[in-house]
Amino acid sequence: RIELLQGPNNNKEVIELYTEDGFDRPFFCILETPGSGNVVRIVNTAPVEFPMTAAVVPHSINENMGAGAVLGGDVVIGGDLGW
Repeated sequence: RIELLQGPNNNKEVIELYTEDGFDRPFFCILETPGSGNVVRIVNTAPVEFPMTAAVVPHSINENMGAGAVLGGDVVIGGDLGW
């Protein structure tokens, strides 16, 4: 199963994928992830006897996307804003 999550308040897009032999017939796809805050999640729903190898790599990168971004911005990890 391949899931694309775009932000905390949006429904995720899900692809249910089945392949008999990934070595002979591997699966490739390009997912458009406009904007920021996208997460690609890959879940092996098969039994443990059928292992899986997966990779997610960028096809292209928008260099102008982070032009106005501030490193560290308003992200708080494991803390409180008033701290």
